[in-house]
Amino acid sequence: MADPITLEDVKRREDIKTYLARADRNMEAIGYTEHGFRHADIVAERARHIMEALGRGPREAELAAIAGYLHDVGNVANREEHGQIAVMISYSVLKEMGLPPNELADIMAGVGNHEEQYGDPFGPVAAAVIIADKSDVARSRVRDIHPSRYDEHDRVNYAAMSSALTVNHDRTIISLRLEIDTEISPIMEYFELFLDRMVMCRRAAKVLGCEFELVINGTKLL
Repeated sequence: MADPITLEDVKRREDIKTYLARADRNMEAIGYTEHGFRHADIVAERARHIMEALGRGPREAELAAIAGYLHDVGNVANREEHGQIAVMISYSVLKEMGLPPNELADIMAGVGNHEEQYGDPFGPVAAAVIIADKSDVARSRVRDIHPSRYDEHDRVNYAAMSSALTVNHDRTIISLRLEIDTEISPIMEYFELFLDRMVMCRRAAKVLGCEFELVINGTKLL
């Protein structure tokens, strides 16, 4: 019996490397924040962490990490439908690698449902990917650091001095804790801009049997 496919196996694929690199260049061309290898690694790591912290099995945690790594690969072709394109790419690559259908189903749900416009947390893997993706708010995602050229997404990301995603010891609360420089972006701007994303995280946390909370500069906002 072949060894189970791991995230490291996926990351070694030359096609995936090429697609993610091109996807990030496409996002740069239209003025979006970083959506390349750094973001893929962060989402994979945080999706795995959520599953492990909640006591899910190691294989389910690995599948969440794989889905987290691949969730934005569809930007190689199109931004508007990138989640659905990512499903097709992920299915093709992982099926070729020999991933069994039950695991493919979990990963397709995770990859295809991370956008708040149409996504639903269809199971634990998808829920973990949603929360991991939406928690990646970081100064390093901003490509052009000149304030005169910021849009609101750049400003909020650049204002983020730190972000931490944690699960409490009772495994009942998933927390996103941010430290924001309010001289760059007021707290309310973050809350208004990302409210739909945070509501989606709340729905995802419920699938995992948890509540979701957003804490900015020590103040609980959600």
